[in-house]
Amino acid sequence: MAGSSLVLSDDSRLSALDQTLYKLERVMALISGLAVFSLMVLAVVSVGGRNIANAPLPGYVDWIEQAMPLIAFMGISFTQRDGGHIRMDMLVGALKGRALWLVEFITTATVLLLMVLLVWGSWAHFQRSFDFAAPLWSRDSSIDIGLPIWPAKLLAPLAFSVLCLRLVLQLWAYGQAFVKNIARPVAVPMVADAATQAVMEAEHVSGHDD
Repeated sequence: MAGSSLVLSDDSRLSALDQTLYKLERVMALISGLAVFSLMVLAVVSVGGRNIANAPLPGYVDWIEQAMPLIAFMGISFTQRDGGHIRMDMLVGALKGRALWLVEFITTATVLLLMVLLVWGSWAHFQRSFDFAAPLWSRDSSIDIGLPIWPAKLLAPLAFSVLCLRLVLQLWAYGQAFVKNIARPVAVPMVADAATQAVMEAEHVSGHDD
């Protein structure tokens, strides 16, 4: 669960790559958050315009459609890095040593295979929409104000590709931990004990977490 794991770091190349990718993931997550905030502003403008001047924001639904991929996909790799996705912590936490790293490696490899297929499929979907010869480079557009749809479709393979990079790094870490029987590997979310979870949650609600 979110807030119940932590990621260790050291001076290794793997940890350096993890930190570099994490910077990109944080920027993408920030963009996702700004998209949510922007939709709130648009909602206020649209509802206010309807109530005050009987003139709602033109293309409000079209802008929502454009923002949905930002909200849904841009923070997915950031969440994977910090262990924020739904995990079977009670089951995985019962495993120790190489058994734990083997299970983590297999499940991560399965997710990576799925994401590679999603990158392939979503990129093909984007290509069907994008055309240099078409107006605004788009073969399709939104219904109300005619916004080109290809930018929204491009966000899916972009975000999924970053997630694939994250999963490759985690496979590297889990594989290294399995081979060398490392107790606390870097660059992967470690399940924290109850005391550590309490400290992390306290820092989170107080606004002092990094």
